Amino acid sequence: MVVSILGANFHEKKLVKKALETFYGLGPQMSARIMAKYTIHRQARLGTIPAKTVTALTAELSNMTIENDARRIVQDNIKRLRDMGTYRGRRHAMGLPVRGQRTRTQIETAKKLNTLERGGSGSRIN
Repeated sequence: MVVSILGANFHEKKLVKKALETFYGLGPQMSARIMAKYTIHRQARLGTIPAKTVTALTAELSNMTIENDARRIVQDNIKRLRDMGTYRGRRHAMGLPVRGQRTRTQIETAKKLNTLERGGSGSRIN
């Protein structure tokens, strides 16, 4: 059986905490707070909670800034830094580490992550 929360389908044996954490912008603390609000046990599975609680969870998540809204906020913040010409903005623009990591070696991850993605053919803006 499949349980649907906010348009995403989950297997009924999946933990509620893990299902909530799959949404971008919801981490362990926020998922624990939501579960406490609806008195859901930490180890509860999606199949064990009533349908009324599932609809309440969906309503709660629809009022939060998650998924595309959260991604847009992060991208707008990075764009703002770049437009102002701050040090962090320039580092983002060049695809270099932003938070003071060493650049003599070991910057491959930063080169992958510090790019703004443009929709479509997988091209990236540096």
